[in-house]
Amino acid sequence: MDHSPGFLKLVNDARQHVVEVSPDQALTRLSANPAAVLLDVREDHEWAAGHAERAIHLGKGILERDLEKHFPDPDTEILMYCGGGYRSALTAEAAGKMGFRKVSSVIGGYKALVQAGWAVRSGD
Repeated sequence: MDHSPGFLKLVNDARQHVVEVSPDQALTRLSANPAAVLLDVREDHEWAAGHAERAIHLGKGILERDLEKHFPDPDTEILMYCGGGYRSALTAEAAGKMGFRKVSSVIGGYKALVQAGWAVRSGD
């Protein structure tokens, strides 16, 4: 995907403030902490087309509004992914600004999860 310079500047700035993890590191964290959340922040149509099996969906457009409703504990470990790892860097930064202390962005997003062989499903 061809991203605009302004968007890439925003993402690169966000990456200065967030923890990014590889798909393997995300899997390790999810295995080590059954209470950890894998959060898909993509658009509804992207979610419906396919998502990681263990994921919960909360799109970027409503994340700031609904994150605390879904996860009231700011110490909840949340691993966010989007399509390619850009939007999840932005949402991870926003969650951090909201007081969430254990938020990560999955490098490469859904594309990287699929390439790494994660179980995926579609249609919900």
